This record gives sequence, C-alpha cells and structure tokens, in this order.
Amino acid sequence: MKTIQFKGKKIAFVDHGQGPCLVLLHGFTESSGIWKQFIRHLSKRFRVVAIDLPGFGKSDCVAEVHTMEGMAGVVKKVLRELGIKRCVLAGHSMGGYVTLAFARIYPSLLKGICIFHSHPFADTPEAREQRDRAIEVIRADKFNFVLQFIPTLFSDDTRETYRRQIDALIGEAAALPKEAILAAMLGMRDRQDSTGVLKNLKIPVLYILGMKDSKIPVDRAGEMILLPLHSESLILKNVAHMGFYEAPRVTRQALGDFVTRCQMPDAR
Repeated sequence: MKTIQFKGKKIAFVDHGQGPCLVLLHGFTESSGIWKQFIRHLSKRFRVVAIDLPGFGKSDCVAEVHTMEGMAGVVKKVLRELGIKRCVLAGHSMGGYVTLAFARIYPSLLKGICIFHSHPFADTPEAREQRDRAIEVIRADKFNFVLQFIPTLFSDDTRETYRRQIDALIGEAAALPKEAILAAMLGMRDRQDSTGVLKNLKIPVLYILGMKDSKIPVDRAGEMILLPLHSESLILKNVAHMGFYEAPRVTRQALGDFVTRCQMPDAR
C-alpha cells in the first residue's frame, strides 16, 4: 500500500492499473481490503484507487469525529497527490455517504458516482437513537459491538454461507481502535441529508442495492432512484448489504460497465 500525509497523519491506499480512474471507498468498520477482487479485475480496464478512510485499515484517525465532509477532504487530498483530475467515485455504505459529501463539495472532479448499498437520507430520529445506543455499547465493550454488528450485514438465511467472510470482518473490526469506530459512528449520526445533492448532479449515478438489506431503507429505493437527472440501478433480490461478497460478478460487471459509460462524451 502507498501512503500520504494528511494533517500530519497517515492515509493509506492502493493504486493499480491505467486508464479512466475509479476510486473505491469502503464502509463502516471495513477497509480497502473488501475491494480486493474488484481491484484485481477492474484494474485491467481502469486505474483503480481504493482508500482506507481515516481510522480504518492502515490509515490513522485524523479527528475525534470523522465527518463525511472531513473524509471527503481526505479523498480529495489523495486524488491531488496522485494527479487525478476527474474520477468515478464508488462508495459502499458509509463510503456512499462520503461519496455524496464529496459530490456536494467537489462536483467538478467527478464523472459519475456509484451508491453501493447506501442512500442519501439523513438519519431519522429513531435511527439517531439507535446510533446513540450503539455509541454507548462501543464505549463499554467494543468487541461485543463488533460481534453483534457484523453478522447483521448479511441476511439471516446466508450467514452460515458467508461465515468465513464474517469471521474475517469481525477480526479486522475488532483490531480497530475504539476511537476510530466512535469517530465514524458520530460522523454518520450527524451527517447531512444529501437528496439535494443528487437532484442537482449533472453526472450519472448508479445505485447498487440489495432487497434483503436491513441497513438501507429499500422501501425508499424508488424515491432515491428518481432523484438524479441520469440514474441507473441494479437491485438484487437475494442480496443483503454486502454485494461484493454476495454477488461479486454481477456487481463488479455493473460497476465496470458504468465507469465505461461515464467516459462517453454525452454522459450527463
């Protein structure tokens, strides 16, 4: 992995391939490692950059609260250091929130965005209460939180199928500093609503959603898909929150084809 300095802290990322640039952002308690197979395949067609967001993977914490805007600034710094002028940005879960913050602040740097098992809505009061309870659990017993949280990213009927991946994700999350998990959770709790961002975007937007996803308001899928001027969607019937594991070929193909379409002169 390569690193840069951001406010005196280390930010790690991988950078493979040549051609149009695709930047991949992971979700909460994850790292750029979730994209390993995507990088291996898609770097044959594109320049693929996958970033460890602050506090995760091999990147340092940079603040007590990692706001979505602050993490978007980290992504901007990586792109500047690499000399990347425009890219397609794809974010999984929390990475989708960062993607939308990036689109709000730096729209001229984007050719398209992919919202990968994520959404543009701010937390409801009930969701904020759930995050507050999760924050207390994390402060009291980080490992217990991780042990409870990670399996819920998969549907009830497939957890045994993905036991190896679940165990690996638990091990990675358990090794994270408590401060990193709290900083991200606080940032997600207080994030802005991004529906206005999607309404105003002039670039293509791809949604990848799972019908069995307990973390995303799938009942509002139609609402968010209709927000952008140019909207595409892949809705997977038997997938929960982790499409890169549950449906790797179809999600990888959909994202790769989307990046190609975003390079066309008439892409809006």
